[in-house]
Amino acid sequence: MNQKQYSVHGAGVGLRRSMITELQDQPPSQVGFMEVAPENWIGVGGVIGKQFQAFAEKYDIICHGLSLSIGSPSPLDEAFLHRLKRFLDEHNIKIYSEHLSYCSDDGHLYDLLPIPFTEEAANYVAKRIKRVQDILERPVAMENVSYYAAPGQQMPEIEFLNAVLEQADCKMLLDVNNIYVNSINHQYDASEFLNAIPADRVEYIHIAGHYEEANDLIVDTHGADVIEPVWGLLDQTYQRYGVIPTLLERDFNIPPLAELLTEVDRIISLQDKWQSADGVANKAKQA
Repeated sequence: MNQKQYSVHGAGVGLRRSMITELQDQPPSQVGFMEVAPENWIGVGGVIGKQFQAFAEKYDIICHGLSLSIGSPSPLDEAFLHRLKRFLDEHNIKIYSEHLSYCSDDGHLYDLLPIPFTEEAANYVAKRIKRVQDILERPVAMENVSYYAAPGQQMPEIEFLNAVLEQADCKMLLDVNNIYVNSINHQYDASEFLNAIPADRVEYIHIAGHYEEANDLIVDTHGADVIEPVWGLLDQTYQRYGVIPTLLERDFNIPPLAELLTEVDRIISLQDKWQSADGVANKAKQA
């Protein structure tokens, strides 16, 4: 199993402004780290800025960006990247991740659009990721995204993903729910995809709920409970690669904290299961 050392540990939740009061009043001991979208917090002062600083002092914070638009034909927003670097440094942010997609050209599109799965696109995106890493002076973790069409596709998704990660020499944010969603929408085997990821590049995992539009169409929403097949895929991930820090994504329809934490507890239960199994295996080797 994977013995890699990670920047964060255990199970995490997304820090949303609507949750701040509840989190302050009932600090969850089982939460090991929190994730924020930096675009929502850069430059924020006053009471909310102080509240964020308090969370950053108590919990490990990771950032999951929304607007990098790494696959866009437009130039990188380097002014934003320099502001982002100051924010990451100021708050001792452990990890910065982004989507392997694009969301802008002349303007912001407010959606994550798929990059064509081609060798040319992989080369283009990898060069841009390298530039981002140079500016930020730290590795970036790129997330496998859900997509609903594959315009101009010349290679399988997993080959494109692996080509980008290798050429950019970057990290990966493994979204287990996105693997499941894409496996249904594009009719591939989720376990085979999972088995082909470069596990040594994975920094942490996302798990989330989705909406079933039809038997063959699932929409990635982050607005519902995680379903059993996705829990099963997370279990497979730990079994194959060892326990990896895992964040529960919930962006809307957010339930009361106690209810949300039941899913965090399930992540921890799976992690404990495979940590125990790993410990038994190690003892057996030493016997």
